[in-house]
Amino acid sequence: MQFPQRFSNLPDYAFPRLRALLAGHPPGGAEIAMSIGEPQHAFPDFVAGVLAASVAEFGKYPPNDGTTELLSAISTWLLLRYGVVKDPETEIIALNGTREGLFNAAIALCPETKHGKTPKVLIPNPFYQVYAVASAAVMAEPVFLSCPATSGFLPDFATLDAAVLDQTAMVYLCSPSNPQGAIASAEYWKRLLELAEKHDFRILADECYAEIYRDQPPPGALEVAAKIGADPERILVFHSLSKRSNLPGLRSGFAAGGPRTIAALKKLRTYAGAPLPLPLQRVAAAVWSDESHVTANRALYQQKYQIADQVFKDVQSYMPPKAGFFLWLPVDDGETATVRLWCETGVKVLPGAYLGRDTPTGNPGHEFIRVAMVTETEEMRRGLQLIRDCIY
Repeated sequence: MQFPQRFSNLPDYAFPRLRALLAGHPPGGAEIAMSIGEPQHAFPDFVAGVLAASVAEFGKYPPNDGTTELLSAISTWLLLRYGVVKDPETEIIALNGTREGLFNAAIALCPETKHGKTPKVLIPNPFYQVYAVASAAVMAEPVFLSCPATSGFLPDFATLDAAVLDQTAMVYLCSPSNPQGAIASAEYWKRLLELAEKHDFRILADECYAEIYRDQPPPGALEVAAKIGADPERILVFHSLSKRSNLPGLRSGFAAGGPRTIAALKKLRTYAGAPLPLPLQRVAAAVWSDESHVTANRALYQQKYQIADQVFKDVQSYMPPKAGFFLWLPVDDGETATVRLWCETGVKVLPGAYLGRDTPTGNPGHEFIRVAMVTETEEMRRGLQLIRDCIY
């Protein structure tokens, strides 16, 4: 029996690789889990009541595209957060987590060819791994763009040949970025949108970390596109309640873009969608409509930034993240540092190379570890101190 080859060059996913790396090595202390970006802060206290009030609706098929209540709540949030008007019926679709949407967007939107050739998909390196598997699913050619500190941990699209950009069908970009916590400025988004218009490609903007930041709210791709009058079909943004509201298990997100783009996503979802159950859509509508818990959550992360800055203040190579909840810490070798930390301290982190891909110039994550600042504050402080004392 034959199996398709389109996924044959995918490496093992990051966390099975981490388990294999640490297998047979006992921890050197009580485990402190800092490898997975699973928020541990409390989610809003009203969630349980909303869920209980609607639990009978588990007995109904949910609407594929999202309830009117949920879509309206999202539309209102986009207006309040970014000053952007999006029609809830034609320009927003509810998602069962943004990973589903980031994958299915490639299925629904990436053409089979561009100028008679295989289309290219531009992907920051390192990156959220669904970008690569989505590209493989549509048989596009992924182009991995390294994101070193010298480029602000974001892709430098200006260095690409015009021929590559002309062959590009889609660009994935995460801002604030995972894992580095870099923020694409309004000017950065503007330049990318101008390139998209010039070379005729679509931007898939992953903004799941947009509500966790130090000082000023990161600018959004829709916000910039509206200000410069860009074609609304050029940009598709993705947001989630996982990080904003500490609800990773709710699996609730959305995509917003031009009406033709959303129509294409809706058509695919009609045949192959996994809609969010109705009680969870009720919860999501309530959560998108509340900002007080988001403000409180952000304050906790801002406190954690300060702790990290204090712990690593004497480490010359430390680079404070601007947003998100990861530290991207430079080391000699990510795997070696990860094993050493585990064996000597019990702190579990993730080798940076597991989030990147090898290129002719190497894997840009090789000399980094990713540290998730999601656990309880004092435990996180202990974990960071152990990391500092062990490897710096």
